[in-house]
Amino acid sequence: MASTLLLTVQDGIIRYGDKTLFDGLSFNIREGEKVCLVGKNGAGKSTLMNIITGARELDEGIRWQLQGSTVGYLQQDIVPKPGQTVREFIFAALENQDGSHDYKIEIVVEPLEIHLDDQMSNLSGGQLRRAALARALVEEPDILLLDEPTNHLDLDIIEWLEGYLKAYRGAVFCISHDKTFLSNISQSVYWLDRGRLRICPRGFSFFEEWAGMILEQEERELHNRQKVLDIEVEWASRGVKARRKRNVRRVDQMKTERDKLRSDKNVLAKMLAKIEFEPQELAEASSKIAAEFYNVYKTYSEDGRDKIILDKFNLRIQRGDRIGIIGKNGSGKTSFLRMLVKEMQPDAGKVKMAKDLTFSYFDQKRKDLIPENSLHRILCPNGSDYIDVMGKDRHVCGYLKDFLFDPKMVNHPVSALSGGQKNRLMLAKIMANPGSLLILDEPTNDLDMDTLDMLEDMLATYTGTLLVVSHDRDFLDQTVSKLLVFEGGGKVDAVIGGYSDYLEKKAGKNKPAEAIKPLPRGKKDAPALRVKEAKMTYIQEYELRTLPEKIGDLEAEIAALEPQLADPDLYTRDAELFDKLSRGLAYAKATLHKSEERWLELEELRISLSEAEA
Repeated sequence: MASTLLLTVQDGIIRYGDKTLFDGLSFNIREGEKVCLVGKNGAGKSTLMNIITGARELDEGIRWQLQGSTVGYLQQDIVPKPGQTVREFIFAALENQDGSHDYKIEIVVEPLEIHLDDQMSNLSGGQLRRAALARALVEEPDILLLDEPTNHLDLDIIEWLEGYLKAYRGAVFCISHDKTFLSNISQSVYWLDRGRLRICPRGFSFFEEWAGMILEQEERELHNRQKVLDIEVEWASRGVKARRKRNVRRVDQMKTERDKLRSDKNVLAKMLAKIEFEPQELAEASSKIAAEFYNVYKTYSEDGRDKIILDKFNLRIQRGDRIGIIGKNGSGKTSFLRMLVKEMQPDAGKVKMAKDLTFSYFDQKRKDLIPENSLHRILCPNGSDYIDVMGKDRHVCGYLKDFLFDPKMVNHPVSALSGGQKNRLMLAKIMANPGSLLILDEPTNDLDMDTLDMLEDMLATYTGTLLVVSHDRDFLDQTVSKLLVFEGGGKVDAVIGGYSDYLEKKAGKNKPAEAIKPLPRGKKDAPALRVKEAKMTYIQEYELRTLPEKIGDLEAEIAALEPQLADPDLYTRDAELFDKLSRGLAYAKATLHKSEERWLELEELRISLSEAEA
């Protein structure tokens, strides 16, 4: 039975001055649908959201909404009213305030960890965000629009939100940079691509494969058009003079097609272009140790009581380590970083850093961005038009363009930027010369997916020591090889791998490969993180021995599937086979990636054990 149609847009046109943003925009939203909306900066995601809410009218076309249905939108910027409590802020969204919604408020407020009697004006940015999310969920609209709902949320709250949205009876429309979150909640993807709305009929976990096939098909079509054009050009060069009057129209058509083909190729090339980053060449270090924590004890005061965040904490950070840091708010993540960079001192114990270590620190509060300063002054405080990027001079406008800024914004004040733009500016400043230790505290907040992909590419080429605090699970899986898990009460756990490995450990599927232990009384030297096992297990040795063959089989399977899917008529001819082959290819690629990661992990373990024995 088909679900109820809540909203439809047909043949919509949206113009901004002489520019047409959408032409022929058409889509439907049905009850219970879970849709994620993706697209580059400026593609029109916010405009599409405003069309759905009705805040932006179509210049041409039809927008129809089911009578009596409601649309709710997660507020991005909240200006608290003086004296307003969280309870009053949430109730303001409800037409019926007779207490019948109290149970819904309790269901939402408790997992979001906000208190109804708190003053809105006293809340932090993250708490305000959670209050806005609570208000949107309690309102329970027929169409719920969410714009970056996971920003400033802890991982356990994000996981709760995923479950809540899966069970949500209305339609959900979501913009987010959190790929794991989108994969877990979405049933389809709306892709805004160069003025067109393309709809992927499956969730975000399939989107990259699907989008890749779409772009490959487009490249093949351009190639075929080029072949036809080459034939026309050859004909024109041979015979046009003799048949000029009779064939002027054909020549004109050829010229028009040539110009259009050139334009289409340029647009596609721009779409597929990626910034290339050269690996940073770091001077040879005098020590393999970047930093060490010796028996560190740290507390902070909360509600008149001392709260322990580190207790007899010992850690050795090796040069080149890539460490992710996760944990609830208040568990000690930021304090750990501040002690590392000497902005905070431990109550007891020592923190040592290598003397030749140079570091860059991405502070989530963005305190280095002075509101009245221009983008130019932030990047070039000495007044020059050139910025030193890893030893090479780059013009500030060209460098800003790399980070998706319009060069015309170079003299705009920081105060005029959005939250995402401020984060991009911070990244531009830090990644110019990140030093030998790069510390990123929640770098993904407010970033769009394109900037996030760009950041992952940059970090992949970074050869120094990396520490990342993040709630973005996919980002952690892509960028780090170890995790520190701040569990509160001074307890910190360590895991080899990314967030997926942490989940496996948490579920009991594997044993911890590393652990942080309190320093025994009377000992002066802190133990480094070390592997517990004296040797590899039989199963690990068997995996290491057999994985290369498995990887080879998967590569052969992918090589056999890709030519079949390259057939442009396959979907029309046999949709069921197309779907089967697409699923098979996606599964084979995912399994190949996982197998390669597992082989690397086991090979690193084998090498470390061999070095320990030596």
